Amino acid sequence: MKKLTLLLTLLALMAQFSKAQDDPYLWLEDVDAEQSLEWVGKWNEKTLDVLTGHPDYKSIYEKNIEIYNSDDRIADPTIRGNQVYNFWQDADHQRGIWRRASIKSYLNGNPEWETVLDFDALSEKDGEKYVFKGASGLYPDYNKFLVNLSKGGGDAVVIREFDAVKKEFVKDGFYVPEAKGSASWIDENTLMVSTDFGTGMTTSGYPKEVKIWKRDTELKDAQSVFEGNEDDMGIWGYSVQTKEKTYRLITQRTSFYSGSYYFIENGKLVKPNLPDDIELSGIFKKQVLFQLKSDWDVGKNSFKQGDMVSIAYDDLLKDGTNYILIISPDERSSITETNTTKNVLLVNMLNNVKSELYRYTFTGSWEKQKIDAPQFGNISLGSADDESDNYFFYFQNFLEPSTLYKGDAKSGTFVKVKSLKSFFPTENYKVQQFEAASNDGTKIPYFVVSDKNTKLDGNNPTLIGAYGGFEVARLPTYSAITGTAWLEKGGIYVLANIRGGGEFGPKWHQAGLKENRQRIYNDYFAVAEDLIAKQITSPRRLGIIGGSNGGLLVGVGFTQRPDLYNAVVCAVPLLDMKRYNKLLAGASWMAEYGNPDIPEEWEYIKKYSPYQNVKKGMNYPEVFFTTSTRDDRVHPGHARKMVARMNELGYKVYYFENTEGGHAGASTNEQRAKVAALEFIYLQMKLMN
Repeated sequence: MKKLTLLLTLLALMAQFSKAQDDPYLWLEDVDAEQSLEWVGKWNEKTLDVLTGHPDYKSIYEKNIEIYNSDDRIADPTIRGNQVYNFWQDADHQRGIWRRASIKSYLNGNPEWETVLDFDALSEKDGEKYVFKGASGLYPDYNKFLVNLSKGGGDAVVIREFDAVKKEFVKDGFYVPEAKGSASWIDENTLMVSTDFGTGMTTSGYPKEVKIWKRDTELKDAQSVFEGNEDDMGIWGYSVQTKEKTYRLITQRTSFYSGSYYFIENGKLVKPNLPDDIELSGIFKKQVLFQLKSDWDVGKNSFKQGDMVSIAYDDLLKDGTNYILIISPDERSSITETNTTKNVLLVNMLNNVKSELYRYTFTGSWEKQKIDAPQFGNISLGSADDESDNYFFYFQNFLEPSTLYKGDAKSGTFVKVKSLKSFFPTENYKVQQFEAASNDGTKIPYFVVSDKNTKLDGNNPTLIGAYGGFEVARLPTYSAITGTAWLEKGGIYVLANIRGGGEFGPKWHQAGLKENRQRIYNDYFAVAEDLIAKQITSPRRLGIIGGSNGGLLVGVGFTQRPDLYNAVVCAVPLLDMKRYNKLLAGASWMAEYGNPDIPEEWEYIKKYSPYQNVKKGMNYPEVFFTTSTRDDRVHPGHARKMVARMNELGYKVYYFENTEGGHAGASTNEQRAKVAALEFIYLQMKLMN
C-alpha cells in the first residue's frame, strides 16, 4: 500500500513538472502570491514611468477626470414605486452614493436627492473596498432591497437586506455570503437564493443549487428546490413579480447558449417542452416571451431563427403549442432588448446597425406601432414603470451625446429630459459607414469617425474598436474621452461590426462559433485592409483596442497579422486558450470557443490562441496589456503570462494591472480616468509621434 501511495505521489509530481515545462509562467496564475504581486509591481512601475512621464499625460488625465466627475452627466433614473433611484460617483463620492428623489422633482429638472446609502462611508466602516453591484426591491412598495456588494469590483457579491425607510441594513436580516450568486424576493419573508450552500459551485464558478429561504431560519436549512450538476454552467432561480402573480422560475444552463427552464407551480417543478437554445425574455400580460436562436416547428407554426414569440403561461405549463409570432427580423435586422410598462411591450430593434423603437400591445394578438424616436444612432431602453406606461430611453451616436427621454408607451409620445453636454466640437467631424468584403465574400459593415477635412493620404492615426463574440452588438456611442483624447488630437476612430456579435441576430453570431472562429478574425483583418486600401490610414498609423473577448481579438490580430498594426491595447484579455476553461469562469465559455481538452477541438483553437502562437523573431508592435488583480471573470494570469513570455522572447511591451476594479478594470472615476489616460498616451506615442 505504501509503495502504491509513493508511486501515485511520484506520478503527480511528474505531471506538475511536465506542466511547468510546458508553461514556465503558471506561477503567475496564483493571483495574490507574493512573487506574483512583486512581479506586477515591477511591471507597473516600469510602464507608469514611461506613460505618466509623457508631456501630455497630465492634461489628458485631468480632462478625463473632469468628464467622469462632471455634474452635467445624466443621473440615470431607475423607477421604484413613486421614486427614482440613482447611483452616483464624483470627486466627493469616489465609491458612490445610492440616492433617490420623487419622480415629479426628477422630471421637473431639479431632483431633490436624498442619500440612501453612502458606499465610501460603508467601505471605511467595514474596512472593504466596496463596489455597488445593484439592488433588487420588494414589489410593490419597495421599502426593502437586497443590496449586492462586491469587494473590489469582482463578480462575486455579498447580498444584504436593506431597509429603505430607515436607510440602514436590517439587523439579523437576510444575508448571503460572498459568491457569484443571486437572490430575489418571493415575498417580504421569503427569498429565492442561488449561491454556494457549502456543497461547492459548478466548474464555471456559478451556483449549482437553488433554495427557498424563509426569514429567521439558517440559509443552510433553506428548502432545496433544484440541484444541477457540477459540469453545468450554472443554476439560477428568480422571481418575476406582477400584480396578478409572483412567478417562480429556475434556469439550468448547461452551457452559455443552452439549457432548460423550470417553473414552480403549486409547489411542484414544471419543465415545459422547449428547444434547449431558446431564450426567455420576460412575462407580460400572462404571456411568456421567448426569442429563438434556431428555426422551430411547433404545432402548426414554423418560426425562424431570430423570431420573438409568446404563449399563455397556463398553456405553456400544459405543453401547449399555441405560440404567437411577435416579431420576425429580416437578414439585416435584430432584436437588441425589450422592456415592459403596464400596458405595452417595448422592443428595441437594430436595422443595419441603427436603432429603431417599437411598441406592441396585446389583445389576443400582437399589434405593432413604430415610435418616432430619434434616428441614425443608438437607442437604449432605461427603466420602465409597471404601474403606468412611463418609461425612459436614451439616444446617442458618435457625435451626439447621450440624451435621456421620458416616454409614454401607450401614446407613443416622448419628451426630452436631459442631454449630456458635448466635451469636444462634434460639428468638426463626420461619420461614414462602409463595408469590407471578408475572405469568404461576407460584407462586414464598419463606421469611420473623422475630421471633415481629413485627407486620404494614408497618414491618419486610426484606432479600430471591435468585439466579435457572445452575440454582443457594438453600436455607435458618444465617448467624450475618445473625442478629447483621440479625435481632437487628430485621430480617426473606427467601429467594426464583425461576425460573432449580435448586429444581425443569432446567425451573425453563430457564424463564428468554435471551429469557425477564424471567420471573425478574417473579418477583422478585412476591415483593416479596407481602411488601408482607401488610404484612410496605413499600418504604421493603425492601432487596435479591445477588452475581454475583444482582448482575445486584438491578441489574435497582432500575432496573426503584425504587418497591419503598430499599436495594440489589450485589456482584461483571454490569451491562453489552452487553459482558459480552467481559470475562473472560463469553463462557461466553451460553447463559444470549444473545449481545449478535446483533441479535435484543440486542433482549431491552437491555431489562433495568442499565448501559444507568439513566436520569436517577429515584427510585433509594442503591445500595451492591462488587467485587474480583482478580475474574477477573466483571470489576470492571461495578461500576466503573455507579458512574461513576450518579454522572455525579447519583445518590448507595456503592462499595467489595477489592484481592483474586477472585469471592468476600474472601480472609481479616478481609476477610470487613469487607465484611459494611460491607453491614449500609449496610442499617441505609437501612432502620432
